[in-house]
Amino acid sequence: MRRERHTDSHDWTFTIGHDELVIHQRYEVLSIINDFMLGLWFAVGSVCFFFEGGIKTLGVWLFLIGSVQLLLRPMIRLHRYIRFKQLPDTDHDA
Repeated sequence: MRRERHTDSHDWTFTIGHDELVIHQRYEVLSIINDFMLGLWFAVGSVCFFFEGGIKTLGVWLFLIGSVQLLLRPMIRLHRYIRFKQLPDTDHDA
C-alpha cells in the first residue's frame, strides 16, 4: 500500500540515505533549539564560576552568549508571525 504525502511548503525536509527527516513548524523547532542551547550556556557558565582564572572568564563569555540568545527568542517568534513577501515588479516606466 502506497501513501501519498502532502508536506507543507514551510516544512524542512532532509534526506539521509534512504530515510527522510521532515521538520514541521520550523519556527517552533528553532525556538526549542534556542531554549535548549540557552539553558546549556547558562548551566556551564554557572559551573565555571566555581573556579578561578581562565575558566571563570569562560563562564562570563557563556553568560554573554546566553544573553544574546535571550534576544533571539522574541525575534524567532516575531519572524514566525511576520513574513516578508517579494512583490512582483510593477514598475513598467520606459
